Amino acid sequence: MPADLRLEKLRKEFASPEGATVVAVDDVSLEVEKGALVTLLGPSGCGKTTLLRMIAGFEEPTSGKIFFGDRRVDELAPNVRDTAMVFQSYAIFPHLNVYENVAFGLRMHGVSKSELAGRVGQVLELVGLDQMAKRAPSQLSGGQQQRVALARCIVMQPKLLLFDEPLSNLDAKLREQMRVEIRDLQQRLGITSVYVTHDQIEAMAMSDVVVVMNAGRVEQVGSPREIYARPVSRFVADFIGDANFLPGVLLDARTVRIAGATLTLADPLQQRPGANVVVVARPEAMNLARAAEEEAHPTGTLLGTVTRTSFLGTIARYMVAVEGLPDLQVDVASPAEAGLLAPGTQVTLAPGALHALAAEG
Repeated sequence: MPADLRLEKLRKEFASPEGATVVAVDDVSLEVEKGALVTLLGPSGCGKTTLLRMIAGFEEPTSGKIFFGDRRVDELAPNVRDTAMVFQSYAIFPHLNVYENVAFGLRMHGVSKSELAGRVGQVLELVGLDQMAKRAPSQLSGGQQQRVALARCIVMQPKLLLFDEPLSNLDAKLREQMRVEIRDLQQRLGITSVYVTHDQIEAMAMSDVVVVMNAGRVEQVGSPREIYARPVSRFVADFIGDANFLPGVLLDARTVRIAGATLTLADPLQQRPGANVVVVARPEAMNLARAAEEEAHPTGTLLGTVTRTSFLGTIARYMVAVEGLPDLQVDVASPAEAGLLAPGTQVTLAPGALHALAAEG
């Protein structure tokens, strides 16, 4: 069975005002399985929105192919591709009430009155707006307007549902609520979806698959857990979550020497012994303990000094100085129970879940 969406060596070039060629999307190939939610994640200017717009038909590829199932669509107009897009700006009609906004696309496609009423009513109930059908957009909150935009797409029963940073205009709490609602709705309907965001938390929380992009190219494709635990490059490790980067020397495939300590890697690295490596250590996987006075610190740990303490509610965040290393960020859960360590406190660190990358250059 072919993937619901397949991109083959997709490339998009633009001409700059100076006449130079700018490559926005560079040789991107990707397959999206039926019913999956795939997130295109990366910083501004990485090509993720341009890639989404080529899938929708709003931008024409310079080269490459786009398939929906076994049907090639890159030469087709947007209105015949069977997609629907939820935009950042909602793009709902201010002069139409909720019901008419959702019904608009169906009317344009000549759907019968009885079918239209049934489909609109069903979708409004699905997104929790059935009691607000007569309201004008100006009477809705930002979250409710976003639900209208989502309902207007879903009611068309598209093959692909596309999202262009749909939550960026909402406040933090509403963003969290809406990403849960969108993900739940997408799973219940089983609509194959492509979601663009620069927000790593949004991508981790919602996605079956994350596509990390940088400078027009795909850096890594994988599940949120794979991307976080086994980044393939320093860029991915730095962009997804917080990370400490520790220079070390590989002793064998599973052990590394860092600042005089011998530490174990979570995954083997197939490099020659003695190779310089960069080890990714996540702040929450750094086991921190107060150093015992007048005792040698345990084997496999680093000895350091707390330089800064921050109380962040659910965690305490420490910056720890270790000789020969950049200052390390360490996050400790439940600080109210554990108590806070003051700057100047000597500590030991037992880094866990270590992932090594070949040193660049």
